[in-house]
Amino acid sequence: MLGMSRTGLAGAALRVALTALLPLVLPAYYVYKLTTYLLGAVFPEDVAGKVVLITGASSGIGEHLAYEYAKRGAYLALVARREASLREVGDVALGLGSPGVLVLPADVSKPRDCEGFIDDTISYFGRLDHLVNNASIWQVCKFEEIQDVRHLRALMDINFWGHVYPTRLAIPHLRRSRGRIVGVTSNSSYIFIGRNTFYNVKILYSTMHYAEHRRRRNHASEIS
Repeated sequence: MLGMSRTGLAGAALRVALTALLPLVLPAYYVYKLTTYLLGAVFPEDVAGKVVLITGASSGIGEHLAYEYAKRGAYLALVARREASLREVGDVALGLGSPGVLVLPADVSKPRDCEGFIDDTISYFGRLDHLVNNASIWQVCKFEEIQDVRHLRALMDINFWGHVYPTRLAIPHLRRSRGRIVGVTSNSSYIFIGRNTFYNVKILYSTMHYAEHRRRRNHASEIS
């Protein structure tokens, strides 16, 4: 009985340890899966000479997508708030093979900034082939622990409206080039992550937005 009791305690301790580690492991796993999926979905297309605008390009997934596009010979318009980091990414992208990089410091939560970087991209390159909506921020806390819900506005302004504004402005140019809209989202739309309630809801909302866009696109058959 004592041996069985010890075995049961060891099993329970292992389950507790795995449960505690899960929130730490899952985000990194999701980033890996998402990046792998995006590379597989986008890069069978020959993007050499095409113009790609990436938001949130100063770090993380956006930075590495910029490098992958650069290796394949795409022109890049890189958008983020941190100009110094953005210029570093641009320099690396040029070294990896991009024939031209336009650095556009901007805030995707501001409609005028979005209008500015779309217009600047068209003025500089003359076209737009891919819009990669990647900019996002992260909130880690229980919903009831938030002292002022107004602080959550920034999460929606960047993670949701920061995708909607550029998409609306880019559509006329993407219709002309028969281009693509790439939405960087998350498994959080159907696998909720603990202590990220508002982020999970935002991801679900964004996923519904892209699903509706895809439905309309399939009917119109104009933007691939």
